[in-house]
Amino acid sequence: MADRNLRPFLKIRNLTKIFGSFAALNNISLDVLEGQFICFLGPSGCGKTTLLRAIAGLDIQTSGTIEQAGRDISSLPPTERDFGIVFQSYALFPNLSVKRNIAYGLENKRIAKSTIKKHVNELLQLVGLSEHGEKYPSQLSGGQQQRVAVARALATSPGLLLLDEPLSALDAKVRAHLRHEIKTLHQKIGVTTIMVTHDQEEALTLADQIVIMNEGVIDQIGTPLEIYDHPASPFVADFIGTMNFIDGTVLSNGKVIHGNVEIDVAEGTRDFTTGDKVRVCFRPEDVSILNDNDKHEGANTMTIAETEFLGSFHRIHFILPGETEPALRADISANRARKMNIKVGSKQRVVLDKSLIRLYPNTYEI
Repeated sequence: MADRNLRPFLKIRNLTKIFGSFAALNNISLDVLEGQFICFLGPSGCGKTTLLRAIAGLDIQTSGTIEQAGRDISSLPPTERDFGIVFQSYALFPNLSVKRNIAYGLENKRIAKSTIKKHVNELLQLVGLSEHGEKYPSQLSGGQQQRVAVARALATSPGLLLLDEPLSALDAKVRAHLRHEIKTLHQKIGVTTIMVTHDQEEALTLADQIVIMNEGVIDQIGTPLEIYDHPASPFVADFIGTMNFIDGTVLSNGKVIHGNVEIDVAEGTRDFTTGDKVRVCFRPEDVSILNDNDKHEGANTMTIAETEFLGSFHRIHFILPGETEPALRADISANRARKMNIKVGSKQRVVLDKSLIRLYPNTYEI
């Protein structure tokens, strides 16, 4: 992970990109430190790929500036910028061997053949493909092709590595394996890396910092833990992980009322006044289902409407008192679900951890 005392390696200021009447990027400012692994995360159409392409010079911004290592690259063509890039499709040359694909950028720089050969072999070893150098892309699996694309991007020793959804074409098991490989590779070489993804699990697993984008702007920047535990808006809360949202009204006793249910929100109401309409947010894993002999003054009795078996845990859907449709989800381990004999139609006492509840004005759209 990058030293937070370092000066920004990449400085983006007031970047805007207009396509016709559509603002794909709207006044984006961002610092990336040397050696960091950054993920641009967001739904389709949020601007993350447009931002990556602007950094690469593939789509020049309408306004704003980009500096890399103190050098203004805002208007430079891609060939004059210091980066390597891996596309979603990998874009390997089908008629060239793995070695020739990796060597392609070096050959264009007229480097001595002996030097190229040595460097290519080092890269093959680095990505675990030493035995596949003479093969062609069509003879490799998708995961192996992805590693060749990364090796080719690293061949010219760029200061910046750009990854445009490089794992999206792979199946889940291969994706999980290659996530680990990419993280390990980054730790070995330490090159500043920016990865575009719509997969929250990838971002949480790989990134030092996550940049959450929505409709051409940055909603939040933070570490995976900061983003998960302290989402800046209901949009971020909803996009990262699973979140319960319950609308309610602030009471004078530090609680929020929703129908017949009062929710203790601890210090969360200090930014609100009595009568304010708010959105109460909390994660399913922060909901506790009590045993019969457990005593808790803040418990509410709810009816189980549905259960989902998700392997290591069960997701329980509850109907709140006085309502008819499920409005709250709780996650409990599969082992505990078996011991408690969780079943549809049964009533359970439920407690929320008030220290983990977040409140937002319910004017926010999600």
